[in-house]
Amino acid sequence: MSHPDTPLETARQIRTHMRLARSFAALALAAAALCAAPPALALTVANVDVPEQQSVAGQSLTLNGAGLRQRFVFHVYVAALYRTRPSRDAATILSSPEPQLLRLTLLRDINSKALTDALNDGLKANCTEAELKEMADSIAHFEAFMQTGGEGVSGDQVDVIFNQGTVSVSFKGKALGEVKDPRFATALLKVWLGTHPAQESLKSALLGQESKSN
Repeated sequence: MSHPDTPLETARQIRTHMRLARSFAALALAAAALCAAPPALALTVANVDVPEQQSVAGQSLTLNGAGLRQRFVFHVYVAALYRTRPSRDAATILSSPEPQLLRLTLLRDINSKALTDALNDGLKANCTEAELKEMADSIAHFEAFMQTGGEGVSGDQVDVIFNQGTVSVSFKGKALGEVKDPRFATALLKVWLGTHPAQESLKSALLGQESKSN
């Protein structure tokens, strides 16, 4: 014959059940947070290891996406975009004043003039004649310091840093120069993320939508 619980035992049981409920609720919230957070995954693209994190001016940036730039049958470079917070929205990235790093790892020999010419083609594809005219001085300054980079070989890196409307470029670890013009900063990033990007699949990869790893 069972005995009814005393009021003290009932209170203990209630407290135990409440503790268990709180524990399960905390676990559920932690699991939901892990599912909601965008994953920051290191990649290997065209045999190039792409780290998960980079640092710019002492600030840690997370890999947003990475992909391969191809021209015809040639592999030109691996591009990797790093941001303070991952985003899949091109407009958000283009308008962001926060630090962003675009790293290009060359997969073939190329000189700085050829690279500059390719970037200029991208500017023309994504800007109107009026916009190009307004940025003429910035573009000329950019061309001038870019062409001091010399020859690049497979494995060399070009770092393009966007921060508060300023574009800074280094080639093979050497600083080439900077352009302080928010219009130009946005225009240059459009080479990869604009309406007419250098390569649609690379744009998607940089946005983390279809990053290729192999």
